[in-house]
Amino acid sequence: MEDREIVEKLFFRDDTALEELEKKYGSRLLKLAGRFLRSREDAEEAVSDAWLRAWNTIPPNRPEHLFAYLAKLCRYAALEKVDWLTAGKRSAVVVELTEELSQCLPDPAFEREREGREIGEVLDDFLAGLDREKRVMFLRRYWYGDPIREVAARCGVGESRAKTTLFRLRRKLKDHLEKEGIFV
Repeated sequence: MEDREIVEKLFFRDDTALEELEKKYGSRLLKLAGRFLRSREDAEEAVSDAWLRAWNTIPPNRPEHLFAYLAKLCRYAALEKVDWLTAGKRSAVVVELTEELSQCLPDPAFEREREGREIGEVLDDFLAGLDREKRVMFLRRYWYGDPIREVAARCGVGESRAKTTLFRLRRKLKDHLEKEGIFV
């Protein structure tokens, strides 16, 4: 079933849309959630939360790119679950990704809402200026949380090259943010 048909079913509160979502995207979202969560049960719960969020937000939203929308909902659910599971302690995966990006992104607590939108727009602009390989590397590492070895394999490069490219992209992102008036 096409994505637009699934969205229409959700708009008309047809619960068969959830079955279609599960068939079409369930395994991909489970893998995404599993990157952040250590147990299959927790990952399944994050995916279930994503289905519920999709049900509750479509309508009024009508996502143009359904998988990207679902991936965003699932990623947020997984990271919320990580926060809940690690209250008081930090997950190594999230800490590693956060530390890598902390050198080029400002403190999110400061004017979070306004700056979040502003940073998002600048980040979109930054990503649009990258060639496909670099954009894929950046998104696979920092959006999907893929390990370096998987990023390298997906892009057909060695791990050392992937690490170097990501290092340079973080430095380039920091420069781009500062040029746009966003300082770390």
